[in-house]
Amino acid sequence: MSSNERTEVTFEASIVTSGAEAVAEFSHPRTPLERLQHLLHETPWLAPLIVLIVSLLGFGILVGHRFFTAYALTLILQQVTITGIVGVAQALVVLTAGIDLSVGAIMVLSSVLMGQCAFAYGLPAGVAILAGFGLGAAAGWCNGVLVARMKLPPFIVTLGTWQIVLAANYLYSGNQTIGAAQISMQAPLLQYLGNTFVIGGAGGATFTYGVVLMIGLVLLFAYVLRHTAWGRHVYAVGDDPDAAALAGVNVRRMLIGVYTLSGLVCAIAGWALIGRIGAISPNSGQFENINSITAVVIGGISLFGGRGSILGMIFGAMIVGVFTLGLNMYGTDPQWTYLMIGALIIVAVAVDQWIRKAAV
Repeated sequence: MSSNERTEVTFEASIVTSGAEAVAEFSHPRTPLERLQHLLHETPWLAPLIVLIVSLLGFGILVGHRFFTAYALTLILQQVTITGIVGVAQALVVLTAGIDLSVGAIMVLSSVLMGQCAFAYGLPAGVAILAGFGLGAAAGWCNGVLVARMKLPPFIVTLGTWQIVLAANYLYSGNQTIGAAQISMQAPLLQYLGNTFVIGGAGGATFTYGVVLMIGLVLLFAYVLRHTAWGRHVYAVGDDPDAAALAGVNVRRMLIGVYTLSGLVCAIAGWALIGRIGAISPNSGQFENINSITAVVIGGISLFGGRGSILGMIFGAMIVGVFTLGLNMYGTDPQWTYLMIGALIIVAVAVDQWIRKAAV
């Protein structure tokens, strides 16, 4: 080998060595705070779970052993049943970087239609329930078409449809309530999700079939979003719709499908609402749009889309339930519940902004 060749080899080797060393210089050990930030970014349901556990322990200390009875803990699940089911619908939309203000109105109108089909039109209760499901899916489809095809902002679209559906609810029902006694005699299937069963004897854990349905829906969509192509497409559309389209995702069809599915889940919540309150009232559940957004935000689902978990949403709903029951048992003014939940919302959004920096 000539001297020139040896010089070139030595020079190339020095470039490779110095380059590797230069790259290595940029790596640095993460601080504990940075490791926590990345952990919360990779596991978005972990933060609301920690808050839930701390809340349970805190109110257990304040209230005493009464708070940790099986009946009290399962009562929390019963109280958040409607919010949890509507929260599934809201979470699907928020994951696509949208928002749906009409979820509560769709839920109530679907329940009203079920009642009208069963009592005004004389249809079997099962058919009435399916009619309500169809109405919810149709309302969600309309939202999806306006957002995906007309390119209108989801907030404005659902703000408008919220008002339209709300007005239709009162006009169609004549602002009349169908009583619990009438339903139990003529169409008990409408109240089925309100039936209870006890595990552990008297004073044990008391569940409703609505709670079972809520848990089933949460687990189903948690699996679908995490382990199916459709679920990955939902996250991709929420994270960057242009990149998702370049990757072969039909963004329009995905958005319409998500909003339609959201409307269907709201109709399912309408059936659960009848079981929860026993009656069919056009005035019930009007604030579930706010409650579902609260559960989603506290549950760690980013309002910017593309990040979060259905499990986090249900933990967020349960946090609200824990504060509501705990403060009630402690004997404080109910307004303190709204104050503390409002503070939690602001903190949750601030934490989400901090966690998002981990991906930068």
